[in-house]
Amino acid sequence: MNTTPTGTPFAKGHGTGNDFLVLDDPDNRLNLTPATTRRLCDRRTGMGADGLLRLVRTDASPEAASMAGHAQWFMDYRNADGSLGAMCGNGIRVLARYLTTTGRHGHGPLTIATRAGLRELHVAATGDPHHGEVSVSMGRPLLPGPDGIKVAVGDRCWPALHVDVGNPHAVAFIDDLRHAGTLDRAPVVTPSTAYPHGTTVEFVRDLGSRHLVLRVHERGVGETPSCGTGACAAAIAALHRSIATPSHPVRYTVDAIGGRLLVDITPDADLTLTGPAHITAQGTLRLPAPWPPEARPADSSQLPYGAPSPELISRADRGLHRFLTNNAPRDMEAAR
Repeated sequence: MNTTPTGTPFAKGHGTGNDFLVLDDPDNRLNLTPATTRRLCDRRTGMGADGLLRLVRTDASPEAASMAGHAQWFMDYRNADGSLGAMCGNGIRVLARYLTTTGRHGHGPLTIATRAGLRELHVAATGDPHHGEVSVSMGRPLLPGPDGIKVAVGDRCWPALHVDVGNPHAVAFIDDLRHAGTLDRAPVVTPSTAYPHGTTVEFVRDLGSRHLVLRVHERGVGETPSCGTGACAAAIAALHRSIATPSHPVRYTVDAIGGRLLVDITPDADLTLTGPAHITAQGTLRLPAPWPPEARPADSSQLPYGAPSPELISRADRGLHRFLTNNAPRDMEAAR
């Protein structure tokens, strides 16, 4: 395998503000380590993204080879922290739009393989292959329990429902989205045994008439402007709270910080997620070889990457002192 992704075609795209880096690797040549993924998704030292989508032919991927007869392409999804993801509702819609951008697919039906299984999509016809609506059939969700799940932020705590939409979610309904706080760290979810590998948390306000607004703290990412599977989980949780399950298809409108998504639910609980997907940039990823090693030096005197050295700190202090001395007001000079 080629371990240095030099000259790899890439794209940036987003679905309602949930942004992704797409790496075009049809022959499965790239060896993406967690450290490589973290570096690429870093918003200051990398390309910046909520997640990474690697496009691989199913017959070239050991993970997806069994689905090669049903789908040409496999979505290898990685969270920004480098962990593997099974499914991403916004990500797969962006990947579909990338296939139209690169001329591999026109509009209409499309099947993509994921770690959560096959997903059927429909790409809307538009005058611009880089932008437009994409729908994806998300399958049937699971409500694996247990009862008694709670989500806490600071001193506030809410009951939550465990919804699995190919990845795990804890959905909590709250009266005011501001009560979720800054979400600069993951909410505390109990019992911890309910989510052994962590979970994405949705804070949802139900406006009535099947209209929801939400904030999302995504597993391995942090707060994101939107989450496709999170919108689906919120809709299912709202339907679960209703007194009677409808005998006809229903549609939920789900507004997130980054935009609006639609979730259609059949009487059999099959989900379809619809919303805009955009490719915003394309290019070729050219990085220096060899790729920076994952491990930091064992020498404890070695500073973390990007940290200022003692010499630099000393120079900065001296420069600040000179600036204050040369620019001090007259009354400060007189006081010396």
